[in-house]
Amino acid sequence: MVNPLISPATRLARTAFVEREDKPVGLVDQWALGVMATGRQWLAQPPAREIRTLTAAMQARSAELSALDDAALVAQLRAVAPQAILPGAVAPLHQALLLVAEAAHRALGMRPYATQLVGAATLVRGKLAEMQTGEGKTLTAGLAACLVACAGVPVHVVTVNDYLAERDASTMQPLLAFAGLRVGVVVHGREQADKRNAYACEVAYCTGKEMVFDYLRDRVAAGGRATVAQLSARQLWGTMSAPPVLRGLHFAIVDEADSILIDEARTPLILAVKDGNYEHAADMPQALQWAAALTPGEDYELDAGRRQVTLSRQGCERLALQAQQSGQGGLWGAAHAREHLITQALRALVLFERDRHYLVDAEGAVQIIDEYTGRVLPGRTWEQGLHQMIECKEGVALSERTRTQARITYQRFFARYLRLSGMTGTAREMARELAVVYRLDIVTIPTHKPSARRYQPDTVCANAEEKWQTVVQQVALRHARGQPVLVGTRSVQASEILSQRLTRHGLAHQVLNARQDAEEAAVVAGAGMRAAVTVATNMAGRGTDIALGEGVAALGGLCVVLTEYHESPRIDRQLLGRCARQGQPGECMAVLALDDDLFVQHGGPTLRWLRRMARPSTFWVTRSRRAAQARAEKMHARTRRDATQRDRQLEQSMGFSGDPL
Repeated sequence: MVNPLISPATRLARTAFVEREDKPVGLVDQWALGVMATGRQWLAQPPAREIRTLTAAMQARSAELSALDDAALVAQLRAVAPQAILPGAVAPLHQALLLVAEAAHRALGMRPYATQLVGAATLVRGKLAEMQTGEGKTLTAGLAACLVACAGVPVHVVTVNDYLAERDASTMQPLLAFAGLRVGVVVHGREQADKRNAYACEVAYCTGKEMVFDYLRDRVAAGGRATVAQLSARQLWGTMSAPPVLRGLHFAIVDEADSILIDEARTPLILAVKDGNYEHAADMPQALQWAAALTPGEDYELDAGRRQVTLSRQGCERLALQAQQSGQGGLWGAAHAREHLITQALRALVLFERDRHYLVDAEGAVQIIDEYTGRVLPGRTWEQGLHQMIECKEGVALSERTRTQARITYQRFFARYLRLSGMTGTAREMARELAVVYRLDIVTIPTHKPSARRYQPDTVCANAEEKWQTVVQQVALRHARGQPVLVGTRSVQASEILSQRLTRHGLAHQVLNARQDAEEAAVVAGAGMRAAVTVATNMAGRGTDIALGEGVAALGGLCVVLTEYHESPRIDRQLLGRCARQGQPGECMAVLALDDDLFVQHGGPTLRWLRRMARPSTFWVTRSRRAAQARAEKMHARTRRDATQRDRQLEQSMGFSGDPL
């Protein structure tokens, strides 16, 4: 069957893995893509109009669709689906949406809202649906996946963690089975044969990270890009140990797209193998000792926002003199090697904090914490000896060094899909980058019911001590009347500081951070019960519904307290969006301090002015906070661009025979 997503205009790489050709985009083209995306936004049909159209169609055809037996319903869906997914299709797409909505009602007992159908239509069209938290994105993705798979196109539904992949696949399995489709799940730890079978299903639920590593393994096994004939020959002659795990990049639905496509895109994914003990392990304690004796501002310059340390000329000369006086040869006698090791030691000492950027688990291993989600990143390590330097700093056993086999950024990987779509509650701030990098236009879907969320004014404190006292007071006040409270923190360290203070005040609570991430869904799901107090890192439990307990709505619903603004306002909106779902009542507030990291690292001269004020006004603090977030976001966008550029440069020396990735 001809893949209906492949049009004559689509230039595919000559490869057994069906994918779009990956071509660099120049600065002029980036500007043009941004301008065109803005123009399309202005000219696009408002979603409200399509919602009214589908609402009327559902009412008009309700009896007709109900009268169809299951076989006839599926037959009609499969007949119209190939036309429904073609570019520009309207009537066939609406017809297919009504059919898949009826199938969802029969298989799941769920009648999709018109807003969910428009969200599904947005996904089928290869766009990003911005749907508020609690608007039913799991069902929306399931409807779109079912429709596209019925057209004969393999679908990947990409989520942020294994729990959500398994949960969403289990939830949508009855619908997909009703349509005669197989469902696969790809999570960390599965055997390659099991993954191959999962990807062979019409719809596969998976995490972005796991799928990218499977893609890289396939490329390494194939010796780079290869045609179908080349792959067959390599298997015949035994130069490939197994057939590819993936069967191509046809259609993807990326859930929590801002997290995967933006936040996680700052760092390339690197496929590496263990390569023996780190060669400079014996020199690390000395490097940490010498680095600790250097003076910031004189011997080195620190850029905390970018996590960079640069040795000054004075610092380099001081190290050279110290190496000469110590009489140590080897690495210490070579300026480049010596300065690299000291720079990594400085980074380990001053830029990476325990229980904020990483934790040491029960087995004594250093585990990286995702700063956006607050979750541990199993199996991930820092490059160029930094991970081993941090292990040395913490006094734990050093892990083996690794050798890179392949690498790719999320930007380059997801741009290779024939059609890419996504969902998130927070995307409008990143509209231009999503359009330029991924060719994704954003469609903001209205809420099914008007929002009843109440925003309290920000509370500004002079320092962290005053902030934590205020937070405890606000929690105690609401806890006394039975209102549940969800407190968001930026780090493991902050969540544990607050937990200790709540304990001292006799306030029973649950803590959810990277140490307890296995229980995150259950903990967050119970955060709406009467008098519940939950302390969690900002993104913990994302994707999990918080149901209100009996009588909680009358108390004002769930109260969300933000204790520190993030560098990205999208993360703040995700946290505050945990309350007041589907028209329910809810309350949110922010308690911040002028010595929060956002202000210290990105506040600029305005921060010094604010600190001189006896009691700075909320207006000026808000202005300063927004400016700081804008500076941070601009810096991170530049980091993502640089990561992609470096990835393209490094692929030329990855060691593949023939074509690079």
